[in-house]
Amino acid sequence: MKQLITLAAFFSVLFCFSQTNEIDSLAIQLAYQKQDSTKVDTSLQLIKALYTIEDYKKALLYINQTELLSKSLNYKEGIAEVNYFKALIYSKQDDYYNAIDGYNKSRQYYIDLNDTLGVAKVNNSIGLIEIKRGNYREGLKNSLSAINVFESKNLRDELSSAYNNLAEAYYNTQQIDKALEFNFKALNVREQLRDSTGIKTSTKNIAMLYSMRKEHRKAIEYYEKVLALINPAQDQDLRGEILPMIGEEYVQFKDYSKASAYLIEGLKFNRDIKNSEGILRALNSIGNLNLKLRNVRTAEKQLNEALRIAKQSNNKVELLKNYKLHKELDSTKGFFQNAFYWQSQYYDLKEELNQQNKPKIPIYTDTIIVDSSNENKTTNADREAALLKEKQLKNLKLLTYGLIAAFIVALSFLLLIYLKRKSRLKYTHELEEMNAQIQLQNEAILEQTHHLEETNKVKDRLFSIVSHDLKDSVSSIKAFLDLLKEDSISKDEFYELIPELSENANNASLLLFNLLNWSKSQMQNLESHPELFNIQEIFHTKMSLVEQKVEQKSIVLIDESQRDFVYADKSMVEIVIQNLITNAVKFSRVGDIITVSNRDHNGKSLICVEDTGVGISKENIDKLFKNGSFTTVGTKNEKGTGLGLSICKELVELNNGRIWVESTQNVGTKFYVELPKIKPAE
Repeated sequence: MKQLITLAAFFSVLFCFSQTNEIDSLAIQLAYQKQDSTKVDTSLQLIKALYTIEDYKKALLYINQTELLSKSLNYKEGIAEVNYFKALIYSKQDDYYNAIDGYNKSRQYYIDLNDTLGVAKVNNSIGLIEIKRGNYREGLKNSLSAINVFESKNLRDELSSAYNNLAEAYYNTQQIDKALEFNFKALNVREQLRDSTGIKTSTKNIAMLYSMRKEHRKAIEYYEKVLALINPAQDQDLRGEILPMIGEEYVQFKDYSKASAYLIEGLKFNRDIKNSEGILRALNSIGNLNLKLRNVRTAEKQLNEALRIAKQSNNKVELLKNYKLHKELDSTKGFFQNAFYWQSQYYDLKEELNQQNKPKIPIYTDTIIVDSSNENKTTNADREAALLKEKQLKNLKLLTYGLIAAFIVALSFLLLIYLKRKSRLKYTHELEEMNAQIQLQNEAILEQTHHLEETNKVKDRLFSIVSHDLKDSVSSIKAFLDLLKEDSISKDEFYELIPELSENANNASLLLFNLLNWSKSQMQNLESHPELFNIQEIFHTKMSLVEQKVEQKSIVLIDESQRDFVYADKSMVEIVIQNLITNAVKFSRVGDIITVSNRDHNGKSLICVEDTGVGISKENIDKLFKNGSFTTVGTKNEKGTGLGLSICKELVELNNGRIWVESTQNVGTKFYVELPKIKPAE
C-alpha cells in the first residue's frame, strides 16, 4: 500500500513538473514572436496550460493581452477562443453573468467562422451553467444541441461532459428514465476513456436511479460494481457511503440476512474511518432493519444515536428518514402520542426540504447585451431613420399612456381579487390541516383508551381468578392446620391429608409465581441477562418438582434430554420449562406419557415438552398465548390463571427465541421452544 501511495505521489510531482516546464517554454517562446496570428496561437496554448493548473489570475492577464492583439489583427479564431477561455474561468469562479457574456461573444464568432464544433463546445458549456443555476430547460436545450456534433465527430471528452450534464438536468426535473439513459451513455464513454473517477460516479448514479425506480435487484448489482471499482487507499469515503446503500437495498428486497451483513460491515467501517455521515446513514438503515425484525430495543438504541448525529451534522435528508423511523418505532411500542409528535416533525421537515429543493428558475436568462458602440458606429442614414421613427411614435404616446393606465387599473383590481382569494384559501387550508391533526390525535387517544379498557378487563379477570383460587387453597390449608391444632385428627389421618395439603400449597405457590412474573412483565421492567448454561440441568431440576404429582397420576415421565448449551437468561428459561412441564402433568390422564427432549436445529437449540394427554382443540390453540384470555381445568380439576403461557411467550421472545404448539384432541400436545446457542450478532 505504501509503495502505491509513493508511486502516485511520484507521478503527481512529475506531472506538475512537466506542466511547469511547458508553461515556462511557452512564455519564453511568446516573448520572441512577432505580433501576428502565430503569437495568438502560442498565447492560447499558454492560457490553456494555466487554466489546467487553475492559475486563473495569470491566465486572465494573458487573455486580455491576447484579445487586444486578436482584435487588432481581426483574427476571429483567436477572438473566439480567448472569449471562450475567459468564460470558462468566470464559470469556475461562479460569475455566471460574465461567463454567459463571454460564451455568447465566443459563439457569435464561431457562427461567423462556420465552426460547428466551436458552437457545440460553447453550447455545452452554457448548458452546464444553466443547469447549475437551476434553469434546466435552457440547460437541456443547449446540451442537446451540442451532443449531435460531438457524436458525429466522436469527441469522447466533450461527450462525457455533455452526457453527464443532461443526466443531471433530467434527474433534477424528475425525468428518471431519461436520467438513467444518459448516465448509461456517460458510463460507456468514460469506460472508453478509462476515466476511473467518472466510471465510479456514473455507476453510482445508475444504482441510485434504479433504487428510485424500486428496481432493487438492479440497484444492488450496480452498487456492487462500484465496490469492485473502489481503490482501498483513495476511496474510503466512497466505500463508507456505498456499504449502507447496498444494505438498505437488501432491506427493501427483504433479504434481511445479506442486509444485516452489509449494514454491520458499513457501520464498523465508517466508525473505523470516523466518517460521521456514513455512520449516520448506516445507523438509520440498520435501525430500519431491526424494526422489521421486531428487535425494538436494539432499533431504538440505534435510531436515537442516529438522531443525535443527524442534528449535530445538520443532515436534513437523513434526519427526515430518522423522524419517519421514530414514528414507526413508537407506533410499534404503542406510544401513539409520541408517534404523532414524530409524524408532525417529519411533515414539517419534508415541507422545508421541498421548498429548498424546488428549482429556482432565473428571472433573467436571455443573452447579455454588451455596449459595442465603439465597434459599430451608426451611419447618418440610420440617424435620420431613427428621428423619423421617433416623430411617428410621438403621435401614439397619448394613446399608449391611456392604454397603460387602463391596464394598470384593471391589473390592480384583479390583483386585489387574487390576494383576497389566496388569503381565504390559505385560511381554509390551515383549518383543514388543523382538523387532520386533531383527527389523528383523537384516533391515537381512542386507541390508547381501547388498550386501557382491554388491560382493565384482563386485570379484573385476573383478580377474580386469583382471589377465588387463593381463597380455596389458603382455606384448605387453614382448615387442616385448625384440625391439627385442636388434635381432631389421628396420626394416620394426618399422613393421609399431607399430599392434599402439599397439592394446595403447590397450587398457591405456582399461582403467585405466575402472577408476580405477569405483573413484572406488564410494568415493562423485565430485562434479559443472557448467559451460557446447560439446558439438561434445568430439565432435571424441574422434573424433580413434579415427581409426586406424576406418581399420583401414574404418569410415565421420559427424559430424552441431552447435554447442550443455550445462550439466554437462565432464570427465565427455568420459568418457561417449569410452566410447560407443569401443564403437561396437569392435562395428562392416568397412564399417559410425558417426554422432554432437546436437539440442535439450524444452529439453535430446539426444546420439546410432549404429552399424550387430552390435547387442545383448534379453536383454543389461538387463545393460548394471550394475556389471561384462556384457561381450563386439568384432568383432576386442577385450576389455573391463564397467565403461564402468555408469560412463557414474553420470556422466550425477550431471549431472541420463539414458542409454538402442535396438538390434536385426545391424542396429545407438543410445545416447542427455540433458543439461540450463541450470542446473536447485533
